[in-house]
Amino acid sequence: MAAYRSAAGFQRVLLAFKHVCLKQRCGVIICRYSTVYDPNEKTFDKILIANRGEIACRVIKTCKKMGIKTVAVHSDVDSSAVHVKMADEAVCVGPAPTSKSYLNMDAIMNAVKQTGAQAVHPGYGFLSENKEFAKRLAAEGVTFIGPDTHAIQAMGDKIESKLIAKAAKVNTIPGFDGVVKDAEEAVKIAGEIGYPVMIKASAGGGGKGMRISWNDEETREGFRFSSQEAASSFGDDRLLIEKFIDNPRHIEIQVLADKHGNALWLNERECSIQRRNQKVVEEAPSTFLDPDTRRAMGEQAVSLAKAVKYSSAGTVEFLVDSQKNFYFLEMNTRLQVEHPITECITGLDLVHQMIRIAKGYKLQQKQSDIPINGWAIESRVYAEDPYKSFGLPSIGRLSQYQEPLNLPNVRVDSGIQEGSDISIYYDPMISKLVTYGKTREEALKKMEEALDNYVIRGVTHNIPLLREIIVHPRFVSGDISTKFLPEVYPDGFKGHMLTAGERRELLATAAALYVAVEIDGEKVEVSGEWNLASALLSMCNRFSVSCAQFKLRVLSKLAAYLSKHMPEKIPEDTSSILRSPMPGSVVAVSVKPGDNVAEGQEICVIEAMKMQNSMTAAKTAKVKSVHCKAGDTVGEGDLLVELE
Repeated sequence: MAAYRSAAGFQRVLLAFKHVCLKQRCGVIICRYSTVYDPNEKTFDKILIANRGEIACRVIKTCKKMGIKTVAVHSDVDSSAVHVKMADEAVCVGPAPTSKSYLNMDAIMNAVKQTGAQAVHPGYGFLSENKEFAKRLAAEGVTFIGPDTHAIQAMGDKIESKLIAKAAKVNTIPGFDGVVKDAEEAVKIAGEIGYPVMIKASAGGGGKGMRISWNDEETREGFRFSSQEAASSFGDDRLLIEKFIDNPRHIEIQVLADKHGNALWLNERECSIQRRNQKVVEEAPSTFLDPDTRRAMGEQAVSLAKAVKYSSAGTVEFLVDSQKNFYFLEMNTRLQVEHPITECITGLDLVHQMIRIAKGYKLQQKQSDIPINGWAIESRVYAEDPYKSFGLPSIGRLSQYQEPLNLPNVRVDSGIQEGSDISIYYDPMISKLVTYGKTREEALKKMEEALDNYVIRGVTHNIPLLREIIVHPRFVSGDISTKFLPEVYPDGFKGHMLTAGERRELLATAAALYVAVEIDGEKVEVSGEWNLASALLSMCNRFSVSCAQFKLRVLSKLAAYLSKHMPEKIPEDTSSILRSPMPGSVVAVSVKPGDNVAEGQEICVIEAMKMQNSMTAAKTAKVKSVHCKAGDTVGEGDLLVELE
């Protein structure tokens, strides 16, 4: 019998294997988005994309189909990025930090002038909802591919947008309709509304500058962190407070409106699977909505769009309780990250529609023309460690990268390639993996297969978590809310727990690379066409197994015997030291050598991908030494503070 050992930290063989006994594949269905381009419909000759990564690549793809030349902007560290290579022209707009490059309006305006671009598509994030940027473009006679500055201003400010929504008879969440001045006023307002409350950035989005508070102390702390994150991410530290609806669903309506008063709702997207208020898995349509609720939400979303004379693609987000009561959350005046699943079920190319609308054309569709064709699911593949708070950022170089595009009904929107670097400066997203089918069951099966065929090496990624989510009985049944992850994994995500049969299957798969095996007295047959140069091994065994990635080491019998006598590494005493749980930058250090700290007291704040994380003391003690200062860049595991 071949000996085995399974443990983290060993020199190992990584086996990403897939179970291929199920030979039936769902047929190809026509629900990819299509760019129905009329060459006689003149739009723009050249468009600059003021963004990076997968969304920049996504916009360039449609521009190419429309015969439009493209200009990419990039930071110095992105000079070899995929979006730079795809574009017809590229202009460097500054160094790596976003404030000096992708948020550098002067540099981007110079790039527009230098290249003669007639229009700018902002993608999402960065300057996509910045009214000053849109104004500056308009002053230069350059078209902003998005809504006008009035709509950006009205909907980008959560306080103003809520007042407009109320006037447009859109259901809204109870809360304080004004700017919160300081932490003590926040406590007073929270007490009047009643806990729990949501503290959020007035000018924000994407989960940044957002905290849930259940008591006065959390409100004070939440006010401080939310205002700091809001200032860092949006250059605006204003906050608002509203009633937190416990255990809701997050469902949003995609809208499309032209400059002639026409507006449509393109059905909904279910976005309830989240961590730290950021979406992880989305689907369209939602399992929860009935036709009447869908129509009511769609009509209210359109009513809001018309109230601000909206023109472009936009999204109205709602919280929906267990009784299907829905409340306006915010309107995003841009293309959403999760727009591909709407494109799959409607067949519309939303980037194409945005370009047409920006040029002044009327919508070609009526509300009755908008279908729900099949089902689509999107998994956000991140360079993150899912075993730490469901995903703390991971940085590094992609030493191996293969997308599962060999499978039918799979779409991958990405902006990276093998050899690309994932840095602390930008969002850790690797790609958006989208699958679709005639039914939700088909789309889920395809997602399972696609995740099993995805190859990512060089950075830690969240595919193990994504795969566990999409096969979990609660998710499969549609029993989800924004609390799904903490409810399903109250002690954090620990990975897939192997059954006895799966354990034998995995061990046999590894050992069969060397010999035929017998495990625990039971023979396990393994067959398949093996190519050891491939990152994936396809095998068909007589056991039905789940697919996952595990760290394994196959040892000879002698080596396995001798390994029992190797001393085990003693775990580090983490109560006396504080190490960075992720790569990032030090925002603040609250202690100095000689200070006395209490258990749970904040010691320093680490920022990664624009999210701030408070590092606290594990025990009451005196500070022995401090190894970092504000402004330092730290790596995962770096020593920050020692306690006596």
